Amino acid sequence: MSIILGIESTAHTFGVAVVKNGKILSNVKDIYTTKSGGIIPIEAAKHHREVAGEIYKKSIEISNIKEKEIDAIAFSQGPGLAPCLLEGMKFAKELTLKFGVPIVPVNHCIAHLEIGKTTGAKDPVMLYVSGANTQIIAYASGKYRIFGETLDIGVGNFIDTFARYAGIGFPGGPAIQKLASESSKNYIELPYSVKGMDIALSGILTNLNQKLERINLGSLQSRSHINISDNQKNKIKSVDYNFPLNDINNLKKSERERVNYTLQDLCYSLQETVFAMLVETAERALAHTGKKELLLGGGVACNTRLQEMCRIMCGERIEKTKLFIPENQFLTDNAGMIAYLGEIMFNKKIFEKDLDKIDIKPRERTDDIKVSWK
Repeated sequence: MSIILGIESTAHTFGVAVVKNGKILSNVKDIYTTKSGGIIPIEAAKHHREVAGEIYKKSIEISNIKEKEIDAIAFSQGPGLAPCLLEGMKFAKELTLKFGVPIVPVNHCIAHLEIGKTTGAKDPVMLYVSGANTQIIAYASGKYRIFGETLDIGVGNFIDTFARYAGIGFPGGPAIQKLASESSKNYIELPYSVKGMDIALSGILTNLNQKLERINLGSLQSRSHINISDNQKNKIKSVDYNFPLNDINNLKKSERERVNYTLQDLCYSLQETVFAMLVETAERALAHTGKKELLLGGGVACNTRLQEMCRIMCGERIEKTKLFIPENQFLTDNAGMIAYLGEIMFNKKIFEKDLDKIDIKPRERTDDIKVSWK
């Protein structure tokens, strides 16, 4: 019987949760957002520092426990953005000293996988899709092995970067899913880059940005009925997607032939292409490992179209595969999964009392961790 307090601070989210005997009593968080642009690590860290006390207090109140009942403090040690990780570690160490309890350093990626146990998954292949991380993970020979991953950028960062170019703001995932649903399913061909169980996204991003520039130019030319100078073209950074972007009657014929899509169409095509790549590599991992469970993890897994494509794939396999999807609160970055894995590790005596031995690990990989609690 134990009570663990968990702290999450790897990127844009600062969260505090309390777990008692495998049950999540509270899971409170606050997210750093911007109206334009992406995550700024120093600003996100400042956000975490400012909200930490309030989030902690609220989590304790909701859990209905007393501070003196806490047996250990678990925190996200890595991977993540160093300034953000530092704020979480500092807060964890403060609480550890205050209560005189051990500290449990938790790998953020593995926490995403372990929280999947709450869905009933036993031995799954996990498709882990978040901001900086895109991995296909499964347990084998004492570690969570990475069978496939992105070769350049994580799918969440890929989506957020495109959203920034489109002037949608951060985080971009929900907005892009909404815009995709508004498309007439006009699929625009994009590069498809799968290499075994790995994927690459930078080329697709470049292609999308080029297509977005044509939309922006078409919108301005249609609206203004004037010639746009090269200097003005270079200053085009965002798109007014309330304007009918496919109204391109004033463009030259050659331009009209190329610009036959809207921002909504690009968002739809982005999802269909990239999610198909993810599903293909996940299925290949299932075939390779012989496992019959697929678990989704990470914030991008909240996307209902990705869930649908995974569900179809699992249902069509000769070796019928069960799909497990945690609640959205456990898909996105959250402290609940940190406290959940922290309790498992604590009960197996995997913790540290000497705070001088504890530091952040921004580049720690999933397969660096020896899974000694299984």
